[in-house]
Formats: sequence, C-alpha cells, structure tokens
Amino acid sequence: MQKDFVSIADLTIDEIDEIFRLSAHLKKEGKEGKEHHLLKNRTLAMIFEKPSLRTRVTFETGMVQLGGHAIYLGPKDIQLGERESIPDCARNLSRWVDCIMARTFTHSTVLELSENATIPVINALSDKEHPCQILADFFTILEHKGRLDGLNIAYIGDSNNVCNSIILFSSIYGLNLRIASPKGYEPHTSILNEANKMQTATFELMVFNKPESAVKDADVIYTDVWASMGQEDEKIKRLKIFEDFQVNTDLVSKAKKDVIVMHCLPAHRGEEITDEVIDGPHSVVLDEAENRLHTEKAILVKLLKAA
Repeated sequence: MQKDFVSIADLTIDEIDEIFRLSAHLKKEGKEGKEHHLLKNRTLAMIFEKPSLRTRVTFETGMVQLGGHAIYLGPKDIQLGERESIPDCARNLSRWVDCIMARTFTHSTVLELSENATIPVINALSDKEHPCQILADFFTILEHKGRLDGLNIAYIGDSNNVCNSIILFSSIYGLNLRIASPKGYEPHTSILNEANKMQTATFELMVFNKPESAVKDADVIYTDVWASMGQEDEKIKRLKIFEDFQVNTDLVSKAKKDVIVMHCLPAHRGEEITDEVIDGPHSVVLDEAENRLHTEKAILVKLLKAA
C-alpha cells in the first residue's frame, strides 16, 4: 500500500480485499476481548476543519485499541492555511507524529498535506471524496451479502463526495452502479472520466433522473444528505429540487425483497430518508457506523506498519 490514502483510487482490488480481511480479523478478535498493540508508541494527528462524531471517535478509539495515541486538532488549534501554511503544518507534524488524518473542506488541502508530509496522510473527508466511509460501507455490504461481485448498488440523491467515492470503488471492483439525481446534480464529468480509466470489464454505471429507475432489482440502496456541510445556504432550494428523491417505504418496496439500506450519517430524517426506513428492518446504518472503527484500524495498520 502506498504512503497515503487520499482517494479510493489509491487502492487496488487486492489491497481492498486485504483491508477487508484485516478489518474482519480485528473486529472478531476485538469482540473476543483480544488486545492488539500493533501501533504501540505510534501517534496520529487528527486535523478537523469540520465537526464530526463518527470520524473523531472511531479514529481516536482505533488508535487507542491498537496501542497508540491520537491528538485532536480542531479548527481553532491550527487555523490551517491562515495562522500557518499547509506545507509548514505538514512538515512540522512529520517531525512529531507518525500519521496525519485530515477532515477538510477542500480536497486541495488534503493533497497539499500529502505533498509536503513525509508521513502517511489519510483523507477523512474532503469536498471531492470520503474514502474511509466508503471502505466501511462496502465492508458492511460484504458482511450482509457475503459478496460484492454481481450486486446492484443504487445511490439516490446528490452526487456529492460520498457518491464520488462509491463511483470510484465500483469501477475498481467491477460493480453494477445505478445513480439517481435531479437534473443538474448528476455525477461530475471528471469523476466519470476517472472511473472509466480505472474500470474493469464488469463495471456498469447508469445515471437516472428518477429514483424508481435506479432501485429496480437493487441489492443495496444508499442515500446521503441533500445539502452537505458548507452548502447550508442552498438548503431551502435543494429541499424543493430533491423532494422526489426521498428514500421511503414506497421506494424501498420497488427494490429486491432483501435489499439493505445505507446512509453514512448524520441523517436529516424526514428529508432524504424517513424514520420508517432508517429505523426499519432493511437498515444497516448502525453497522456502517460501527465498521468505521474496524476498517479505519485496518487502514492505520496497513499504512503505519509499512511506513
């Protein structure tokens, strides 16, 4: 595995499979009470430009469970790019800690950290991608379905950073992906071009403007918020545009009977997804949330044991 994990595109199928095997191993043994000190005396610097529940708790807990330490660096601690330049921050942290995890607004910030750090850099979320989330998501699908090949994945809603990472993962792994977004909110051409360059023979991507078309024969339905952090001023406009893209019981009924429903959280209940669905029998959202811990531990081990 290369030095950094900035994009899903950084991984090969073999590396993804290896991360999933390690995730399953660490999850199983962790629940059995076995301790792993694979990262003893290692330190993770966690840079947060955006607030988070899952990202902070899972990365910090993961480092502790692996015998290491994590340092939280909030927006006021660093003022990244203002009080101190991004390159200077990366170079200084490289002298003190063993890995940098960054949850940022712009993808360029993660890239600049990666270019200037001499230690591994992990993209914990940017406006372009959410790769750590997507590894946890597909690990969850693998647990519930027993396989990934041949599955029909339906993504409903805004073609945001989560959707981008799903597209790239699907192209690497050769999955059948159906995306339903309102006109003007479809996947960006640059992501589609990147996916096409990486695609395997079995990768199939179709984009619709009606959710019913995407969920037909779906094994998985995935949705996310209609207005991400930083898009709050667009929320009222987006609520009207996306109103027909809600994942509700009627839409779920149009997929396969054993379909699973996913959401990376936090959810805006009553908007992109209803209470009946997110709390219902098809939902695996809490499994996704838990698996953030296990897959992130595997990522940390793979990066830091190789460093």
